[in-house]
Amino acid sequence: MRKKALSPASRRAYALKVVDGGLGSGRKVCRILKVPRSSYWYRPKEKTPWEQRLIERVKQLSEEQVRYGYRRIAALLRREGWPVGKRRIQSMRRALGLRVPPTKRKIIRRGHSTGLPVKAEYKGHVWTWDFICDGTTRGGAIRMLTILDEYTRECHVLRADRALKSDDVLEWMGRAIQEHGAPAYLRSDNGSEFIAKAVQAWLAENRIKTIYIEPGSPWQNGYVESFHGRLRDECLNREQFWTLTEARVLIEDYRREYNTFRPHSRLGYLSPASFAARKAHHLRLHSAYGLPASEMDNTTPTHYKHNQPPKTNSHVVQLPESRHRVKSGLGCVDGIRSES
Repeated sequence: MRKKALSPASRRAYALKVVDGGLGSGRKVCRILKVPRSSYWYRPKEKTPWEQRLIERVKQLSEEQVRYGYRRIAALLRREGWPVGKRRIQSMRRALGLRVPPTKRKIIRRGHSTGLPVKAEYKGHVWTWDFICDGTTRGGAIRMLTILDEYTRECHVLRADRALKSDDVLEWMGRAIQEHGAPAYLRSDNGSEFIAKAVQAWLAENRIKTIYIEPGSPWQNGYVESFHGRLRDECLNREQFWTLTEARVLIEDYRREYNTFRPHSRLGYLSPASFAARKAHHLRLHSAYGLPASEMDNTTPTHYKHNQPPKTNSHVVQLPESRHRVKSGLGCVDGIRSES
C-alpha cells in the first residue's frame, strides 16, 4: 500500500482488493485491516427513479459548467426546484468522478488600502475598472476593459479590442454611465489610461471621485481581480479565439451569463442581476413603509451596511466626445450593441 487507508471507505476498498487477489478470507482481512464485517458485506441499495434523474441532471450541469464546484451546482439545482443540499451533491459528484481539481493559489501579501471608502455600501457607490489581456490563436493581442460595480458585482462593460486608449476608456465609461447612472467613486490602478489628464478632467467635470491604489498593490483592487480570475478560469482558458470578432461574441456571452445566471457565493448564491433587483425591491419597501432593510432580507452580504438610505449621484453626466468612429464588432454594454 502506498497510501495509508484512514477512512472506512478506503479500508473497505483495500479489503475487497486483498480478498479478490486471494491473499486471505474476508473474515481474516476484516480483522487485520479493522474493517467492520457489516461494512465489508454492505451492498448499496438500488437508486430510485428520482435519484437517477438527479444524477443525470448533475452530470448535465457538470458537463455544461466544468469549472463549477458542488456548491454552485447545488445552488443551480435548488433554483430549478430540486430539494437537495450541498453535501449530497458533493458526495454524488465524488462518486461520479466529477470533482473539480483545485487551482494552485498564490500567497497574496496583505496590504492596507489607502482609498476611501474601502467597501461599497450601495449600488452605484463604487465602481472599479481595469484591464486584462489575452490573445487569438493566430498570435494577435486582445485587451479587455472591465467596469464592475463593487456592491452588486455586476459587470457593466467587458470590451475586447486590439488596443484601448484613454479616448476608448472614456467612450465606454460614458456608455456605462448612460445605461446605469454615474458612480460616486471610481477605483483603479495607476495605469496610463486611467491617470491621463483627459480622463481626470472628464471625471472631475462629472463629479466622480477617484480612488487610485498604491503602485504594485493589486490586492487593493480585489473585486475586479477576483472577477478577472473567474473570467480567465471559466472563459479564456476554455475557449480558442481565432478572430477578434469571435472573441467579442464569446466574451459578451460570458458577461451576460455572469450577470444573469452564474450563482455568486458572496451574494447568497444569487446572480448579480437577481441580487440587484432584490435590493431595489427592498429599498422601495423601505421608502414606502419605513421598514428597516435588515428585516426584509436575511441574505444580505457582510459588506452591506444599513446606516442610511442609498445616496444617488443624480447629476447630469456629460458624455465624452468621440474623436474617432467606433470600431467594427460587437459592443459589451448592457442593452447596447454597436456595429460599424
